[in-house]
Amino acid sequence: MQYAIDARNLSKSFGNKVAVSNITIQVPKGKVYGFLGPNGSGKTTTIRMICGLLTPDSGEGTCLGHNILLHSEQIKSQIGYMTQKFSYWEDLTIKENLEFVAQMFSLENKAQKVKQAIHRLGLEKRCNQLAGSLSGGWKQRLALAACTLHDPKILLLDEPTAGVDPKARREFWDEIHQLATKGLTVLVSTHYMDEAERCHKIIYTAGGQLIIQGSVAEVIANTHLTTWVVKGTDLSLLQTALADHTAISTIAPFGDSLHISGTNPERLKQAITPYLQQSNYHWELINPSMEDAFIHYMNNAQEREI
Repeated sequence: MQYAIDARNLSKSFGNKVAVSNITIQVPKGKVYGFLGPNGSGKTTTIRMICGLLTPDSGEGTCLGHNILLHSEQIKSQIGYMTQKFSYWEDLTIKENLEFVAQMFSLENKAQKVKQAIHRLGLEKRCNQLAGSLSGGWKQRLALAACTLHDPKILLLDEPTAGVDPKARREFWDEIHQLATKGLTVLVSTHYMDEAERCHKIIYTAGGQLIIQGSVAEVIANTHLTTWVVKGTDLSLLQTALADHTAISTIAPFGDSLHISGTNPERLKQAITPYLQQSNYHWELINPSMEDAFIHYMNNAQEREI
């Protein structure tokens, strides 16, 4: 089995709305792949087709060697699926939630499995606390413990860190990479660029179509962007003045600076030349960031939809 996930030309429509169009995804065993794209780009629909929760209108593929069209039950039993919205029982404690999940999966050595999950996710001191009283970060830990309780071979994470503080997000990702080193394959949809950069590879979709698949460096290089960063006063006026210039693909504030990018270096330089010598601005040519690339892809997707 070369790929844990090998889905080819998947398509899915809901009425007249095309959610996914001919998407092909291949994910090797033990790798963490990030699934990026604007809202409505088809990420969740694709994930659900891969794990057997939705039947594609067309396309084919395998998940853990099982045909996604014929063997959805075998696939689902080997997958952990963590939804964006907390989906466990808020009137049960952490321990009771995990015991109930263990019962649903008919696990052997249920008590031992629950104890191990509680220890692995650092939930010991809160194991008797009601889930409904937990903060977002602790709910996230409970959800991760629950969806890995049955030792799945693939973990599908749908915006798992939305609304979670940075420290909890980092701890979550440390745990994800620990699981990957043990052979777990992870496919995670996210809007956070720092999280995308922690993935082995990235899949970017827009409008239900696959735009690019590759490493962070490959995804950035595929934009062919040249990026200037400018600091100084009155940056909002500068942004307004340059916003409609045809040589500029993206222009966006980053803290106390602007990132200005374009795919033609000469024309971009011409666009900003009138401002290069102004004393209230400091310009620097930099390598495009993942966020520059994300904005570029998103803007291109929006232009296609108009």
